[in-house]
Formats: sequence, C-alpha cells, structure tokens
Amino acid sequence: MSRASEEADRPGADRPGEAPLPGALPMSLRVELIAFRRDLHMHPELGNQEFRTTAAIKARLEEAGLEPRVLTTGTGLMCDIGDWDGVRPLLAIRADIDALPIPDTKTGVPYRSTVPDRAHACGHDVHTAAVLGAGLVLADLHTRGLLPHPVRLIFQPAEEVLPGGATDAIEAGVLEGVGRIIAVHCDPKVDAGRIGLRPGAITSACDRLEVSLDGPGGHTARPHLTTDLVTAAARVVTDVPALIARRIDARAGLAVTWGRIESGHACNVIPQRAELSGTVRCLDLQAWREAPDLVHAAIDEIANLHGAKSQINYIRGVPPVVNDPAVTDLLAAAMTARRGSYAIEDTEQSLGGEDFSWYLEQVPGAMARLGVRAPGDTARRDLHRGDFDVDEHAIEAGVELFTAAALLDGHRS
Repeated sequence: MSRASEEADRPGADRPGEAPLPGALPMSLRVELIAFRRDLHMHPELGNQEFRTTAAIKARLEEAGLEPRVLTTGTGLMCDIGDWDGVRPLLAIRADIDALPIPDTKTGVPYRSTVPDRAHACGHDVHTAAVLGAGLVLADLHTRGLLPHPVRLIFQPAEEVLPGGATDAIEAGVLEGVGRIIAVHCDPKVDAGRIGLRPGAITSACDRLEVSLDGPGGHTARPHLTTDLVTAAARVVTDVPALIARRIDARAGLAVTWGRIESGHACNVIPQRAELSGTVRCLDLQAWREAPDLVHAAIDEIANLHGAKSQINYIRGVPPVVNDPAVTDLLAAAMTARRGSYAIEDTEQSLGGEDFSWYLEQVPGAMARLGVRAPGDTARRDLHRGDFDVDEHAIEAGVELFTAAALLDGHRS
C-alpha cells in the first residue's frame, strides 16, 4: 500500500466523527514540521551546546506571535500559550533537544547529520518537532478563543548529560505554576501513529559508578606478600552484584553492571591500582534512594576481604520515571479522541534512564512511548545507534496527542 493510501485510510483528526476536539493538524504544518525535524537532524548539537536548535525553535514560536524565554542556562527555552491567571495550575508539555556524540551511519537519506560524530540517534528531534507543532496549533486555538486553559511548552537541553538538564531547567523556573506535565519518547518497537502507555514506573533509574582499588603491588611469584589487586578487582566485579541481590527485594530490580575494568601493564607484575566503572539501574524508586549506601557497603566489604583500599565515586543519574495514573489516563483519553483506542498499546518498563523523572519528583505527570516504526518494517532500528531513523508520521501523532491532552486537561480543570 502506498503512503498516500495509508494516510487516506487511517483514523485521525481529519475524519468526521472521530475527533470531537478542535485543533486538526493542517497539511501545510505537517510538511513544515517534517522539514523542521530534518533540519535539526542535519545539525545535531550536544547537551548545553544547543544554540542553533534553541534559536530555530525561538524564531518559529515568535513568528507565531508567542513570547518564548531562553533558559538561564543559555540553551533551551520555555513558552506559555494563553493567559495564565496565576491560580489554576498549568499543563506543561516537554521536549528534549540535545543529540548524541556518535556518528550518523544512515545511507540514502538527504537529512543525514552534517556534523561529524554527532547524531540525533535518540529521537529528540522528533520530540522537539512534535512539541513545537503542538504549540503552533494551540496558539492558533488561543487566538480563536478555543483554548480552555493555558499551556507551557518546555524545550529542555542536555537530557543525555547526567544527571540531566531537567534539573537545571527546574532551577530556571520551568515548573513554576505547573500542575501536570506530559512528554513522549520515541519507541522503535511501536508503529508510527500509535503510542505505548503504562501507569507507574515506565523507565529505570540509572546512576554511574566509578571504583578504584589500591594496594602495594608486587611480584606475581609472591602474591601472598602483597595485595593481589587483580583478584580483588575480579571479586568486586562478580561478588558485588550477587551480594546486593541478597540485600534488597528482588522485585526492585537493582542491578550493578560493569562496563570497564582496567589494571596492570605486565604479566608478571601485580599492579598497585585497578579501576572499574559501570552503571547501577533500578526499577523501584525507594530502592534507588537506598542504592548508594548498599553499593558502597558491598564494595567496601569485598575490597576489605582482599586487603584492597577502595575509593568509590557514586554519581547520581536519574530516578525512574513513575507515571501518574490520572495523567496516564489523560494521555489515553487524548489519543482515543484523536485516533481511537486502537492507537494505544500497553508498554513494558524500560531499563533505560530518562531525566523527565526529575519533573515527576515535583509534579504529577506521564510519559508516553511514541511509535516511530514504519508499519511492516522488519529492520531493527534501536535507539542510540548510528543508523537510527523514524517514520516521520510519528510527528503528526505526537502533535495530535499533545493538543488533545491540552484541550481535555483544560476541560477537566
């Protein structure tokens, strides 16, 4: 089936009786948003360096008569649509705008990254285009007196930089007056035009762990006269995850996984230092709060057993994204209003981290999985890979989800 035929046959905002809400997406805006996304894709910028991206978003919002404000961090911005009375809490719609430090390896597309070793391989360009599009539609509704409640757009920098640019955005005041917040994240396992929803935890907490072990060193012929540091490091690698698994409820899903171990330079020399680094992931919010003490104690215990001195740098990343059930219901109602309940599917909890969780430490909210897979596409296009790409129909679905949520939330206020 051709793409034109798919568009004609799919349920959506343009079909009578299936979208009782105003705010249909005009074809001209669909085309513009795809072009906007492709421009961002060709010019990816890393966290806290998104100056061109910020300027492009700001210019388009100002063209629509809005007054965006660049965040005090220098990149990212916020923009209110409608007249906030300072009393009723706002609905915030958030996008992340940064790219990843990896090369774009796609072939055969005109919008491949033009910046070496930089790529929008996590779909933040899609998130940005969807929130921008929603803002333009909602601004038009406001001018026609059809927006029942003001909305705030948040274009956040540095999501990929631990502990996430959300913390800086919050300090800059993006949540002032906000009562609820919503967002999406691209999901290459879900078809474009559909979303995945899950109340409760939808992502994992993710922290970074750096460990160094020290000893006097020595000759491999006489390990009994020194600290066998390589064996000590090996025992930390294997025993710490096992020890933690017996000190916390298994349902918390607390897992230490090592990504790097380095020690020594010669086969007959016991080294004086070993370094390890990895991640700590956790599915449960309370267990995440307890994780640093548990991990510290386990590493020290194993290191001491082998006579090694340990230094631990536990770097807080992000807590899990825990979707508020009521806000999740709002997203479900919004997608149903636009495309029907067929466009919603249950989604599993991901072990990936996402700094949207910091907003949910302050206000209730929810994140949906935005389908970006072309129907019938059997190729694997996972996130954080250089060949990642999307079916751009996902942008329209994201705009429809956000606009309907803003309208329904306003009616429920």
